Amino acid sequence: MSEKEKAAAMLDMVPAYKMGYVIAYLQGLMDDEAQDDAFCADMLKEYMEDPDPHKHDTISIEDLAAELGVKLP
Repeated sequence: MSEKEKAAAMLDMVPAYKMGYVIAYLQGLMDDEAQDDAFCADMLKEYMEDPDPHKHDTISIEDLAAELGVKLP
């Protein structure tokens, strides 16, 4: 049984007077998703519009660790 099927089955057992709580919780979950998606879209747009020619430069994890003084296992 999938997670959605389990949730649907549980909804049948929720008393009508508590359905408002369930709906409010689900709406909160969806709002969080929408806010996360918007934040990520803004960050990507900002990155893509950044004129810095070095924005694609990379460094190996070993070089970064050495630069930060971190010893890798």
